[in-house]
Amino acid sequence: MTKSLAAVAFLVPDYDDAVAWFRGALGFDLIEDAPLGADRRWIVVAPPGGAGARLVLARAADARQRAAIGAAAGGRVAYFLETDDFARDHAAMSARGVRFLESPRREAYGVVAVFADPWGGRWDLLQPATRQATATP
Repeated sequence: MTKSLAAVAFLVPDYDDAVAWFRGALGFDLIEDAPLGADRRWIVVAPPGGAGARLVLARAADARQRAAIGAAAGGRVAYFLETDDFARDHAAMSARGVRFLESPRREAYGVVAVFADPWGGRWDLLQPATRQATATP
């Protein structure tokens, strides 16, 4: 039996703002946007190319969920966006206003830099060591 992690819920305060950021700043594709009734929607975004897990954008519905926005990993990096060309994607994301929290660095596992989403979540932009031919820290 083959299994894969298909999607991860990503809490947001507003559907449209989240879709705009994922599409505009990160260049993600909008895979699905379907109404569920009662001001709820099924929204799925993913990096172009279709590899890896997708994000299901879930609007926080109460105070407890709103408090959890941006805190999925308690202040640690929670999401890892892999690339095959770190320099290209770092430059493009920076030009689109993505806020990097550090300069790129080379680690044993690859070239990486931490960036923040608009809600305080922390992400790694990562080019794994196995794909470092074009990476520059």
